Amino acid sequence: MDISRVSSCTYPMRNQPLDDALRITAEAGFKKVDLWGGMPHFSIDASEYDVDELAALAVKHGIAIANLGTYCGRRFSSDSKDEIEQELRDTKRTIDIAHQLGVRSIRIVPGNGKLETIDQIVPYFKECADYAGSQSVYLGFENHGGPISGNPEACAELSAKVGSEFFGVLYEPCNLMHAGTDYKEAFAIFHQHITHCHIKDGAPGKDGKFQGTMLGEGIIDVKWVIKNLDEAGYTGDFALEYEVSNIEPVETGLRKWFEHYRQLSF
Repeated sequence: MDISRVSSCTYPMRNQPLDDALRITAEAGFKKVDLWGGMPHFSIDASEYDVDELAALAVKHGIAIANLGTYCGRRFSSDSKDEIEQELRDTKRTIDIAHQLGVRSIRIVPGNGKLETIDQIVPYFKECADYAGSQSVYLGFENHGGPISGNPEACAELSAKVGSEFFGVLYEPCNLMHAGTDYKEAFAIFHQHITHCHIKDGAPGKDGKFQGTMLGEGIIDVKWVIKNLDEAGYTGDFALEYEVSNIEPVETGLRKWFEHYRQLSF
């Protein structure tokens, strides 16, 4: 197992100071993080956030930033030209920060997520993807459910219409299963457009509803995900997203996830 390609999302620690989140991540064994794109972990607003301080904290804890979990693109489906222009500026600034920090990818949002807005948002994402490509930064919208990101055919349609290797899907098998979509079937539909990947686990509970589990205790075949992404030519990271603090606190549970991933073999 190539442990150099694993990272950990700071989202589960979004209510903790960034210094603590990076420390907990490093103590669990990780060398990379998928940084949540909200305060106190990240902001493009220089009045409330210091990118140089982020860089210094990363060095302090021996952590690289692999992905910025931002929400760029939300306003591309707006009826306001001013809002769209501001979204373009904000997205390009985020790409600049990613390039400055050596970040491979950023998370984006497909506008308001409605199918009927795909053609409206495509030109703006084309512009952003062209700019991101010039900075060697990938853009990926996460499988969070909804008419676009939870619909494999719509994911493929949007990605194909933007038409850039630097734009595509943040593949999230567990989220797809939560939404009632088979993650393997989804992969077959949009695998050529995947720019980033989140990994967690889950299984149907006693009530039949899909719920999170510790890594390796659910039905997500992590080895299948890694193997098939590699065979599809994916060269990015695999970000473990610990969202089961109700089962075990992240301070101790995250290390168990790292060890489980490290011990996977093919």
